[in-house]
Amino acid sequence: MEKYFQIIIDSFVGYWNYLTHEIINPDWSNYFYWLIGISLIVWILEIIFPWRKYQKIIREDFWLDAFYMFFNFFLFSLVGFYAVSNVFVQLFSDFLALFGVTNGIAIEINALPFWLKIVIAFILKDFIHWNVHRLLHRSNYLWQFHKVHHSVKQMGFAAHLRFHWMENVVYRVIQYLPLAMIGFGINDFILANLIALVIGHFNHANINLTLGPLKYLLNNPQMHIWHHAKKIPDIKRYGINFGISLSIWDYIFKTNYIPHSGRDIELGWPGDESFPKDFIHQEIYPIASKSDKK
Repeated sequence: MEKYFQIIIDSFVGYWNYLTHEIINPDWSNYFYWLIGISLIVWILEIIFPWRKYQKIIREDFWLDAFYMFFNFFLFSLVGFYAVSNVFVQLFSDFLALFGVTNGIAIEINALPFWLKIVIAFILKDFIHWNVHRLLHRSNYLWQFHKVHHSVKQMGFAAHLRFHWMENVVYRVIQYLPLAMIGFGINDFILANLIALVIGHFNHANINLTLGPLKYLLNNPQMHIWHHAKKIPDIKRYGINFGISLSIWDYIFKTNYIPHSGRDIELGWPGDESFPKDFIHQEIYPIASKSDKK
């Protein structure tokens, strides 16, 4: 027990040191300034090439979403998730050790070229996330948390990272085991995560973007806005267009749906009028509210 307590202490101290170093010492592997830089670039593109020209530059809930970006990217780990994650990893390693397993890597991938590792990491991570995203819609319990993301009423780049902290837990726990067993480490995901961040910002941005044939591979604003549509056919009641970075999964598994231009469609879900508008109440809503049918 003392070992795990020490992991918690070291994790809090370590993540605090990491975050302060990120802020004080900018460099090319610095997520803090990459998030700011990518956000500013996509925001400028929204201003120059707006899809919805009537939408204000400082749209509805702009500052709320900006806070969500930094909370979900950094602050949530600082307040405890990083420590809990490290304890989980140690517990998992200790559990395997009971059976004499000291190396949980089932596939050795480190021998591959770096660029190929990044491509494989990006594709596998995105496919896992596509499946988790479907789960968030299929499970009534998890849907209560996912409602936070779907409470966006005007799409913009920062809406990408408006989501409940529980989604961080669900996504990372489910992806940890398969990716760790393949042999991926955190350094393998720096570039893959940045690519996903750029695509995710564009998916939610108010940008008039035409991808041509690439729309069948990459998610985009004209496709993803339908994922946020308030009204969808009953046959698609569990959701559509689940792609995170890649749209190809939706086309392969027939969950794609773009009936016409979704530029001006209403966003949300039926009955969202009573959903909280502020961060604190949105965070406690899934826990405080009674489970309801989607």
